[in-house]
Amino acid sequence: MARPSPYPLELRKRAVRMVAEVRPEYDTEWSAMKAVAAKLGIGTTETLRKWVRQDQIDNGARPGTTTEESAQVRALKKEVAELKRANEILKAASGFLRGRARPATSALVTFIDEHRDRFGGVEPICTVLTEHGVSIAPSTYYAAKTRPPSLRAARDAELKALIQSVFDTNYRVYGARKIWRELQRQGHRVARCTVERLMRELGIVGAVRGKRVVTTVQDRAAERAPDLVDRDFVAVAPNRCWVADFTHVAAWAGTIYVAFVVDTFSRRIVGWSAATTKHTELVLAALEMGLWQRGREGSPHQPGQLIHHSDAGSQYTSFKLATHLDGEGIAASIGSVGDAYDNALMESTIGLFKTELIKPRRPWKTLSEVELATAEWVDWYNHRRLHGEIGHIPPAEYETKYYRETTKPQVTVTT
Repeated sequence: MARPSPYPLELRKRAVRMVAEVRPEYDTEWSAMKAVAAKLGIGTTETLRKWVRQDQIDNGARPGTTTEESAQVRALKKEVAELKRANEILKAASGFLRGRARPATSALVTFIDEHRDRFGGVEPICTVLTEHGVSIAPSTYYAAKTRPPSLRAARDAELKALIQSVFDTNYRVYGARKIWRELQRQGHRVARCTVERLMRELGIVGAVRGKRVVTTVQDRAAERAPDLVDRDFVAVAPNRCWVADFTHVAAWAGTIYVAFVVDTFSRRIVGWSAATTKHTELVLAALEMGLWQRGREGSPHQPGQLIHHSDAGSQYTSFKLATHLDGEGIAASIGSVGDAYDNALMESTIGLFKTELIKPRRPWKTLSEVELATAEWVDWYNHRRLHGEIGHIPPAEYETKYYRETTKPQVTVTT
């Protein structure tokens, strides 16, 4: 946009008229312009010369763009610039312009805050939005900025901080349902739909599981124990049925195998191990850790009561593992190879392990790095992660509740 002239229009017309009147008194036109400029206090003779030339063009005495044509060009350029700005505003606002209902005023205020510097202030944005069916006046925007936050806005800000904290402290894998359950456990009364809405505003989502990879190789020559579970993974008490399996983790140092043993009663991981080979020692170490862990906690298994269920992989049908199970008084149970239903609970646990720990933290480098991360994840999984199958509480808490309810208080008889 051209800068306005510091000289009034009447002064410019008078100066041009005076040049034409005094021109015969001077040898050159420049001399006449110089004299007139000095008399009227015009800064430079060149300024007056431009006025004279433009007057000649406007009167048709000299070719060029007239003042009227220049004004039209400026107006057209301004209109084109405004249309381009309006188009950019509409592109930026396409997210809420698609809906039929008018967005909340708070959403419009946030949009204006984000784009006011880009589009030249508040008024242009309000004008474009209003012209396209989303009415908001500049006064509405300024009123919203000056008034104190509503009770809902203040509550939303408080809940967003809580939701983000729960999400960050739980491996960033919780979806709306588990975040809502955890907030309930912490004593915060909030609706699940509110958690879903605020999670959308925060831009956070729970982890989504990927497809399953088969790692088990069957040893057809080995004798197989019968399937004592028959896909019924509901146990009446701890140490009644353990399921086992292992998975692989791709690392820079080579493939790492991680084996787990899970108690079907509480979904608790009672034992695990990691190694760079998938020999029998891998799954045997996980079993021994489970036995040691239960003994340390004062709830060892009772011989003849516990079933160890796995698929028909060569590690689980090996003579070494079978001998160890027999020595501990544990009944071996074998399903089929590559059938997720025959060991569904274990497949689910491994799926969580991959989704919540392995995939988000790739790439992995060494065995020790995987072991340390797995130890931390198992501790969280057992003591803090909420499991919907057991009432949205951690496995360790579920077992503690069971032992507390089944242990009868002793009655002291006095005589």
